[in-house]
Amino acid sequence: MSRPAREPVQVVKQRRDAALNALVQAVPYMRFLDIHVDRRGDELTVILPFDDKLIGNPLLPALHGGVTAAFLEMTAHLELSWSTLWERMEAGELDPLSLTPDTMPRMPKTIDFTVDYLRSGLPRDAYARARVNRSGRRYASVHVEAWQDNRARLFAQATGHFLMPYPHD
Repeated sequence: MSRPAREPVQVVKQRRDAALNALVQAVPYMRFLDIHVDRRGDELTVILPFDDKLIGNPLLPALHGGVTAAFLEMTAHLELSWSTLWERMEAGELDPLSLTPDTMPRMPKTIDFTVDYLRSGLPRDAYARARVNRSGRRYASVHVEAWQDNRARLFAQATGHFLMPYPHD
């Protein structure tokens, strides 16, 4: 009995990156903020590149609180959606190259989202990572942390609860 030939690692990486890019491109506000993602295996770091339009208080200057909250919430959405897509890709149920913004599975819906502003966001790039605390068929709980220069010095963190879409929505 022969086993099917394995695909080259670069081909697998390209497919995963294409799926992740389609996920980001499916949300217009992510495109507006120029959010992109650094993927290492199944771990995602979401990056918010600095732009003058993100400043809320020009006297400080500091990132707008709404931009910070949206950045954290979008990071949680990306982590939840990516973990779902990752499982389907690994099981062979989903071809990542077939994903477009129009064929993307539905995003989770926010039930509640609490942001802790720990310090002012400085006028520079911001990074965030989300950790799924609990994920069931219909409900998920996520914790998100955001930093700028030093991973140990967070400028914001959040906890959110989400209603997950049915698997084949």
